[in-house]
Amino acid sequence: MKRVLPLLLMPTAALAHPGHAGHVSPFAAGWAHPLGGTDHVLAMVAVGLWAATARDPRGIWALPLAFVGAMVAGGALGAAGIALPAVEPMILASSIILGLAVALALRPSLTFALPAVALFGLMHGHAHGAEGPASGLVAYAAGFVLATTALHLAGIGLGRLGASRFLGAATAAAGVALAVMP
Repeated sequence: MKRVLPLLLMPTAALAHPGHAGHVSPFAAGWAHPLGGTDHVLAMVAVGLWAATARDPRGIWALPLAFVGAMVAGGALGAAGIALPAVEPMILASSIILGLAVALALRPSLTFALPAVALFGLMHGHAHGAEGPASGLVAYAAGFVLATTALHLAGIGLGRLGASRFLGAATAAAGVALAVMP
């Protein structure tokens, strides 16, 4: 913990959101946005963890694709100024719910899991799109899609190492901590 605390105190995470990026390209701002929010990182890695442990082998690619596809749609809605209800609470809930699904080794059918993951992706995308730059939106979207895909792949890799249940529990606990932090 002593090694992690200084990293948590560094102010650079605030630079990940548009408006703080200064002269950063739209692609770099898009790449940084998911990586700069703990809630985003937790949920996106959890999607990969859940995909790695899915009952149906198609889940390994279907769950991340459902998230990313819905995230792009949500990004378009957010960029267009179309409001969705409870975006931030759903983003926070996604890390808790996905973390619990992994921790409890829930392996529902893809018929259930895909819409759930897509709903969370839609909400994450909406936040990305609503906070995106006024110009360079395609490059910004490409950045957040690639960063999200990298986080999903990291989750899949970690899941393949056999640490899924522990990491799922840690994800859910971190999500709860974010929910109760002032």
